[in-house]
Amino acid sequence: MITFSKDDIRGMEKRFRANFINSISGFKSANLIGTSNEAGVLNLAVFSSIVHIGANPPLLGFILRPTHVERNTYNNILVKGYYTINAVPEAHALEAHKTSAKYPPHVSEFDKTSFHSDINSYGVPYVQESPISITCRLESDQLIELNQTRFIIGQVIEVKIRGEISGDGYVDMPSLGVAAITGMDSYHKVFAGTRFTYSKPDQPVDIISE
Repeated sequence: MITFSKDDIRGMEKRFRANFINSISGFKSANLIGTSNEAGVLNLAVFSSIVHIGANPPLLGFILRPTHVERNTYNNILVKGYYTINAVPEAHALEAHKTSAKYPPHVSEFDKTSFHSDINSYGVPYVQESPISITCRLESDQLIELNQTRFIIGQVIEVKIRGEISGDGYVDMPSLGVAAITGMDSYHKVFAGTRFTYSKPDQPVDIISE
């Protein structure tokens, strides 16, 4: 077991520290956030920080890095008020990673990758290749003072799924062939897991599927 102290972490080289801290939080979902600017240029960027906030109302959140430099995704969300969250197909992980390059606002990542857009009724792009795409409306934009990142919360207003949904509402992500991310650049295949029944005090827990 190797121990890293606060001073050890602070003393790490910048890129090393970023990879290290991003990795230790484990597997995260890989998603492409789709937006559009005032000129109609479509933007696409890969994110690994999408989190569930609540189901009623249905809310999802994600972290944006500090905006002291230009962030096309953030600027576009502020302008349009809507954006899409698209699960990354494992077979398209390389194309998704290409969207992390810093293109200027007038360049669309759809033109730099093999992804195809589908503009929804809210004027923002879905990714045609994604098996699950979600449209969100901006509800909250919170500055995190500790490191100047922003926590963006959106309400889910439309969901498109290419596949079946179980009788209890569960969406089987591994069957959709989506990717997961660890660190800043490692993409992974997702395999079927084990589902358990709802856990109650002193009651047996059964396996739903495995």
